Amino acid sequence: MRAVRSEGGSAVVVDAPAPIGEGVRVRVSSAGICGSDLHMLAFNLPVVMGHEMAGTLDDGTPVAVEPIEPCRECAACRSGDYQLCVNGATMILGVGRDGGMAEECFVPASSIARLPAGLSPSDACLVEPMAVAVHAVRRGRIHPADRVAVVGGGSIGQTSLVAAQAVGASVDMEARHDRQREAAQRLGAGEVSGAYDVVVDAAGTTSSLARAVELCRPGGRIVMVGNYWDPVEMPSAVCFREIDLVPASMYSRVGPSRDFDVATAILAARPAVADAVITHRYPLDAAPEAFATARDRAAGAIKVVLEP
Repeated sequence: MRAVRSEGGSAVVVDAPAPIGEGVRVRVSSAGICGSDLHMLAFNLPVVMGHEMAGTLDDGTPVAVEPIEPCRECAACRSGDYQLCVNGATMILGVGRDGGMAEECFVPASSIARLPAGLSPSDACLVEPMAVAVHAVRRGRIHPADRVAVVGGGSIGQTSLVAAQAVGASVDMEARHDRQREAAQRLGAGEVSGAYDVVVDAAGTTSSLARAVELCRPGGRIVMVGNYWDPVEMPSAVCFREIDLVPASMYSRVGPSRDFDVATAILAARPAVADAVITHRYPLDAAPEAFATARDRAAGAIKVVLEP
């Protein structure tokens, strides 16, 4: 079986044993390259990469995969906040166990999210970043009356835009690159102006956090959904203006409602999202080139997808 691993700080395609063991087999149709995948190349993890994946079951059922296997027993899991499971990063497919940048993978049955009509497995690798955005919108308590700004036009920024729109909020976006701004306009974002009730920092840098503070009204909220891979400076205005900082990580559930299932419904209702956000598709054997493209935001990459 062909699969992608990190070796020597690079993505390489290897011949790997076909997966065996407990779980459900997914024949992978699409696997997205996340910004965190680019960072994790340096870690040379001994697993197949990829936590954004979709495909079909052995009976042909189209599915997306919630790429985690929490313990389901700790206090966080019992409350529905299984993203905070005591198992930590070891429960994440593509980090602590084999992921989806391969021809097939075995996943926990609890990870399966059946795709509604209108959402193809070739696009459904976007369910994972959309679920991150759904969780961020819920954590940020975004309501229809809120003015929302998104800072950062990558895939998490674009999906945060759409998830906030899905609850009825008015959303503007500030993005660095032309292709990101074009996608945001196609998805209905306005240009940033004035002060906002909620600002989503989808970039995760000192400069993006500072800009989010500038845009947030006194007493407003900043949702920190971008991964902060490096230490950031805290603007003093956070305290002076009593701005709430709300971190958001991965996805969870409220009662029977999973963020992941909400994400599939949003994408099925808005097929234009995949058209705007997926900018490049590569066969699995072209993974090194695909990773290089994913790094080059200035050249127009938003979401780069591998298609085994």
